[in-house]
This record gives sequence, structure tokens and C-alpha cells, in this order.
Amino acid sequence: MLLSRWLYYLSSIPTLFLGIKNRRTMLSIFLGLASPPVVIELKNGLRFRVRTWMDLWVLKEACLDRQYENAGAAIQDGWTIIDIGAGLGDFAVSAARAHPRSTVYAYEPFPESFQLLRENLRLNHIENVKPFALAVGAQSGSMQLRAVSSEAVQQTTVGAPEAHAIEVSSITLDQLLSAPTLSRCDYMKMDCEGAEYGIFFNASPATLEKIQNICLEYHDGVTAFSHDDLVRFFKRNGFRVTCTENPAHRNLGLLYAARM
Repeated sequence: MLLSRWLYYLSSIPTLFLGIKNRRTMLSIFLGLASPPVVIELKNGLRFRVRTWMDLWVLKEACLDRQYENAGAAIQDGWTIIDIGAGLGDFAVSAARAHPRSTVYAYEPFPESFQLLRENLRLNHIENVKPFALAVGAQSGSMQLRAVSSEAVQQTTVGAPEAHAIEVSSITLDQLLSAPTLSRCDYMKMDCEGAEYGIFFNASPATLEKIQNICLEYHDGVTAFSHDDLVRFFKRNGFRVTCTENPAHRNLGLLYAARM
């Protein structure tokens, strides 16, 4: 895994240099010389305010590698898209720009990231994304959101509450998909640091039937469950499933589930 990790990082360097327009700004972020947030310009015309090298890496994976679409279905214009764990808006902005007749419903509970999400929507003149400052989880009402690491991009609602955790409003997947405007989800992207297990395992069969395609980053070792449990769950509920292991981290990977 160590060799695979370094090969992945090395192979990412050309992607970053070929995909990012203002390379000096990019390098200043990696070297810790930038005063965040700074604006990163991609060669495809998208612009994002970012805080750290982790934000930059998220942009690389979502917008340059397009990992969620490459691991899953090719998104079609006009689809209804749900982004759970929208972060700074990397996937939401990219999908909305590429598919102007689609509507993206983006959910991000961490206030700092939600503010960046809204700023990045304005920066790119995106009007077909509906942002919500909400956590989607196993329960509705409120949840404790805590940091996974020192990086602001990594927050989770699972695990033991900590002294510096913050309270955020939350809804369940059943509630999310009970709205008249969300009677169907053509594509669901999810990256929520381990909350994926509680979100799906507490969803009703009727709710799951409304979802056609799911691409999520799974996080093993965060809860008592692993991605193997998700695979079995989705197969029982009428999906075909494929998984791709993260080349740099054994406990992470992408899971794609498509309704049969």
C-alpha cells in the first residue's frame, strides 16, 4: 500500500499542473505560504475559494479526476442530483456547470464549509444548485459534528462527541426524499466521513426505491460496519454494486450502486 500511495501522489502531479491555471497560487498553498482563502482557477474555467492543500486535493479528485462520475454512471443533463457532504462545493459546482438543466441539492453542515460552498456558487455564477446547511444522518433534529482531523474539510457526525464538537441541524434520508420536489433522485454523491452507514441503514425501502444511482466514498474503521456491509445492503435492496479501493488509503474507497 505504501508503494501504491506514493505512485498515486506522483501520478497526481501532472493532473494538478495541467488542470490548474494559476500554478503559483497552487504551489503557495502546498508550501503553506498562502493566506487563505485563495482562489484556484481550473483550466476548464471553474474557480474555487480554498483554505488548505486538502481543499485543493478535493478539487483535484472531484473536478479534475472526476472520481465520482468515473466510478459511477455518466450524469445526464436534466437529472436530479443530491450531494451529501458537499464541502466547499467541488462536486456540486462541477456537476451543475456541466449539466445546466439539472438541479443539484447540496447538503453541508459545517458552517465554514457551507460558507465556502455559497461563495463558490456565486464565484461561478451557478444558479441550479440549492444549498442546505444541514447534516443528513441517522436521526433528525440535531447532531454533534466533530473534526476528523485538523483539516476543516473532514468533519463527521459519528463517533463519541468531543468538547469542541458543534451542534448542527439534521434530517434523515427519508425526510430528504419525502419533499414534493425530491420525489426521485437520479444520482446521489456522498462523502460524509463514516455517516454513510447510519444514513442508509436507517432509510426505508420506499426511500431507497426513489434512488437510481449512488456513488459514495466509504470509510472503514469509523463505525462497527465496513463497506462489505454496505455492499450486502444495497444488493438486498435491488442495486448492483461495484467498489474501487483508494490507492493511498486502505480504509477508503468508492462504492457505486445502480438500481437494476
